[in-house]
Amino acid sequence: MDDTHDANSDPVDLSVDLAGVRMQNPVMTASGTSGYGPEYAPYIDINALGAFVTKSVTLRPREGNPQPRTVETASGMLNAIGLANVGLDRFIADKVPYLGTLRVPVIVNVAGHNLEEYVAVCRALDDVPCVAIVELNVSCPNVEDGLDWGTDADRLKRLVSATRAVLNRAKLMVKLTPNTGDVAALARAAIDGGAAILSMINTLRGMAINVDTRRPMLANVTGGLSGPAITPVAVFMVHEVYEKVAREAAIPIVGMGGIRTWRDAAEFIIAGASAVAVGTATFIDPRAPLAVVDGLENHLRRHHIARIADLTGTLTR
Repeated sequence: MDDTHDANSDPVDLSVDLAGVRMQNPVMTASGTSGYGPEYAPYIDINALGAFVTKSVTLRPREGNPQPRTVETASGMLNAIGLANVGLDRFIADKVPYLGTLRVPVIVNVAGHNLEEYVAVCRALDDVPCVAIVELNVSCPNVEDGLDWGTDADRLKRLVSATRAVLNRAKLMVKLTPNTGDVAALARAAIDGGAAILSMINTLRGMAINVDTRRPMLANVTGGLSGPAITPVAVFMVHEVYEKVAREAAIPIVGMGGIRTWRDAAEFIIAGASAVAVGTATFIDPRAPLAVVDGLENHLRRHHIARIADLTGTLTR
């Protein structure tokens, strides 16, 4: 059969449903790569995405780690930004007005030093009408306490339960770490705590050394590895969680980790993701997420697949 026969006449539905939050297509930005929106807006029509994800917001402002805090590696990059952000009060006063003008769902990534800080930020964001989803960042590998919550199933469940209790409107998404021996157990803990959506994976812990000076290339010594180098790990972990936990629980997964092209995105979706996030690739081509949308649409047309949702979890062994 000719794969392109009548492709343009086939109706295609790219919309996805994330726990009741409707997205016009399955592609969003990844936290930490597009600022709060205005920084990215000159390069792309944000309203053409499925959703927009902000950088992390903490209760109080954070300056982040000292420079240098990014370094390019083979097939990726290391970052040790350290959750630098303006803090909750300035986020609401200065950043929310712009976010409120967007016509796509807004997802705010939330981080904290302790349970009380997470709860305080989530409670405040639940009162912000434009915030559709709160993404708990429990998996940042480049701050001192960044993995404390995300690598212990019991602590993770307590944190998710506490934040879920103060979210009456916004949906709760939990971002899982790959820096663990059992990602499915962490996914199960997040779901048991009340997560409506899972996002995965965050960066892998890594380091780079200048062999001439014999010094680390990051001031923080270690950082989080992102980019194409981690894609196979991310696809495997998405499939692992989908098969062992998420499918039965009917919990959607947002897959991420080095997505550059529509083919990368399709891998994640076939592995079990309902939606995908593009991050590091935007540093090379800010329009990469829109190219992923177009590529997925063309792929569905070529294969006469009516809905992107019909592609989720269709891996054939």
